[in-house]
This record gives sequence, C-alpha cells and structure tokens, in this order.
Amino acid sequence: MSHLAARPLRVPRLSRFGWLMALYAENHARLVRLFDPARLAAGTYVSSVGDGLDLRVEVIEQHPYTSELRLTYDLRDPVTGEPDPSAYVRLYTDARQAEATHCYVGRRWQDVLGLNPPPARVLGHRLRMNTFLGKWLEYLAERGHGVATLRRVDADVAAVDRVIGEC
Repeated sequence: MSHLAARPLRVPRLSRFGWLMALYAENHARLVRLFDPARLAAGTYVSSVGDGLDLRVEVIEQHPYTSELRLTYDLRDPVTGEPDPSAYVRLYTDARQAEATHCYVGRRWQDVLGLNPPPARVLGHRLRMNTFLGKWLEYLAERGHGVATLRRVDADVAAVDRVIGEC
C-alpha cells in the first residue's frame, strides 16, 4: 500500500479586484430586482413607501447595453446644498454589472484621493463606494422600495407645461 503525502488544501483567494467585480455583480442583481432600470425611460422617478423619506431615481441616459442612474434622497448637504447621500451608477446590462462611479458625501473625489492617486487607493475607494451602494440597495429593498413604488415625476411636469402652454 502506498502512502500518499497529505497535500494541504488550497483555497483560492479572491483578489481585491475580484472582490470588486463580485460587488458589481451583486449590485446589478439588487438594482435590477428593485427597479429594473434598463426598462425605465430617461427621466426622474420617485419611490415613496410612506416613511417620509422618498427616494429619487434619475435615469440620466439609456444606451443599448448601459444605463446611467443617480439614486438620492431629497436631503441636502448643509454646506453645499447638494443631495446627500447620492450615488451615480452605471448599469452594464450585457455584463450584468452595476458600478457606483461616484458618491457624493460632501467632498469631491480629488479631496478624497488626491490628484494622482495610486491604483491601490483608487481600488480601495471603489470598494468602499460599491459596498455602500450594496448596503443602500439592501436597505431600500427592506423598506419596501421597488418597481411598484416608482412614479415618474418629470412626466407630471411636462403635462403641466403643456397645459400652461395651451392657456
């Protein structure tokens, strides 16, 4: 009988880049499950679940394989007056990835990373942004936001403009 030397079991490690790509895939699944943004026309939508904290979903651009979105509440940063929290998201339909490209948290990316950040710092920043997006999407689902709670608001504005124009 031969004795085989026990080899240690190698568990593959996930690189930080691999972790980021996995976050993108999870965020895509969450976002599609919540709002199915690829099916929304460009414009502004509001999701209201009766908690006094309405979510704005702005579909900035729609392309054949990508959608550009902005998720935010109607809360304003007291210093700048900009919506905060806010996340800009690029949804890649064909690759099934959703990337938070930037989040407004009171500072510009240059203030956070510097003008010429090393790649490791950029990767770390992207990991934090997309972790934030994933947790936010999970929270929104728990609160009851979704396709059924969305209503288009800029269409209401266009209808009012038409009525005013007819007067």
